[in-house]
Amino acid sequence: MKKIFTTLLFLVAVVFAFAQSEKQVKWSFESKKISADTYEVLMTAAVGGNYHIYSQDAGDGPLPTSFEFTKNPLLSLNGQVKENGRLVKKYEEVFKSDVRYFEKTVTFVQQVKVKGKAKTSLAGKVEFIVCNDRECLPPSTVNFKIAVGG
Repeated sequence: MKKIFTTLLFLVAVVFAFAQSEKQVKWSFESKKISADTYEVLMTAAVGGNYHIYSQDAGDGPLPTSFEFTKNPLLSLNGQVKENGRLVKKYEEVFKSDVRYFEKTVTFVQQVKVKGKAKTSLAGKVEFIVCNDRECLPPSTVNFKIAVGG
């Protein structure tokens, strides 16, 4: 009985910890038409409290923010995901290296080209981790689907 209780308590703690990462970052997603067939897909992270989210080029140690897009024959990606925000570069003792991160807010921008006049969507997921000066919360993944075209 004691083993079952301990295992159950551990599982609740893990679920609670994973939920904390998503509570510290609120994601919003939108698309903006920039030409007849080209859109900017804006993926904005609003980071709560004294936490920060790492850059896609975080440096040695922390998990970088990464995007994985679902293949869509009606879309083509133009270039890499760009970052718009105030980038902080700082030596972190825990990683024993310089790292790059964003505080408060950062917008990640992916340009896409729509083939034809179809209304479609860009789907995928973002994986990230948030830390403050005392702790890092477990990595988190957020799925998204953003309407483009039409």
